[in-house]
Amino acid sequence: MSESAPIRSDDLDGVIVGETAISDVQGQTGLLSYRGFAITELVDVPYLHVVWMVLFGEWPDEQQKSKLKQFMVRHTKLNHAEIDLLQQVGRDLHPMLMLQGMVPLLQIPDDRMLGVDDDAEHGLFIAAKITGLIAAHYRLSQSKVIMTPVPGKLFHENFLQMFHGTLPTPEQRHMLDAAQILQMEHSFNAGTFAGRVCASTLAPIQSSISASIGTLFGKLHGGADQAALEMAMEIGSPDKADAYVKECLANKVKIMGMGHREYKTVDPRAKILKPMAVELCQDEESKRLLATLIAVEEACQREFGAKGKEIWANVEFYKGAVFHSLGIPTHFFTAMFAMARVYGYVAHYLEFKKNSRLIRPRAEYVGHPAGSRDRTAA
Repeated sequence: MSESAPIRSDDLDGVIVGETAISDVQGQTGLLSYRGFAITELVDVPYLHVVWMVLFGEWPDEQQKSKLKQFMVRHTKLNHAEIDLLQQVGRDLHPMLMLQGMVPLLQIPDDRMLGVDDDAEHGLFIAAKITGLIAAHYRLSQSKVIMTPVPGKLFHENFLQMFHGTLPTPEQRHMLDAAQILQMEHSFNAGTFAGRVCASTLAPIQSSISASIGTLFGKLHGGADQAALEMAMEIGSPDKADAYVKECLANKVKIMGMGHREYKTVDPRAKILKPMAVELCQDEESKRLLATLIAVEEACQREFGAKGKEIWANVEFYKGAVFHSLGIPTHFFTAMFAMARVYGYVAHYLEFKKNSRLIRPRAEYVGHPAGSRDRTAA
């Protein structure tokens, strides 16, 4: 790029700023793959196996599977010092702010279990702790006893039991596995890129993950899942969706969860998640909320279609309905997103450090020219 044609901040859409072999987002055709595997191939694979593949680019062998499962159970459990720290956090503090603050405070253990790069093991340690922190923060907010994971149980089976205090059904566990696999990684999204910028300064992995979590919190990024379901709650019922959409469009109010910056067709993750939501949302409230979301999407498609445009719901739009049916409160939705996307953050940290270079873009100065102002006016 020449000096006469600087890239402005609002022009970064589509600008290539680096290379990655972790995931491929093909926005024009609506395809997403991790390490060459289409996500349609991955949603029924055991969760921690997908984690290993995303981090290291290959499937774990039997010994690695066993060690990883033991490692995640061991470190999902919060120790006394971590519980003491968490108890200093306000019970009503948003879980994303809790995670952003707690991650840099975690004491990384000296022992090694997995036989992988130190930063990889540190990243997996943080990922396990994030799972325990989310469940414990919820339990404390409900004035309930913090629960610990049980060796031998599947990863999300443990999480749901630690969160609610009751054992989930196999269908609930499978649904959470699928939803979390679908949002584990997504190339240079805002949160991941923020983490890479942080990593480029040679900051430790805790700082990089914390930076990514803070970025994910925004409503235009990970926070869209909470906003979309709360929108459905505000609308109330499917028959009111059309009027709501028309009012939003007339007043130029963004409808959260509709459309995606990358995908010019159906978000492939939403294509998988929507029928899953229909299958899982069986209680009356969940059915009503899901029907309202579907009605909003259909109303948006009618309105945009009348102008010759297409629009589709993204993964955040229907993910909230799945989480709600699993008994997750709306303000914990984005923390659930972080609980999955952290593996993508770790993978990018490991990839970036192989050829690390400080990310330092330039700005085009548009203020007063030097020497053009009178200091005596101060």
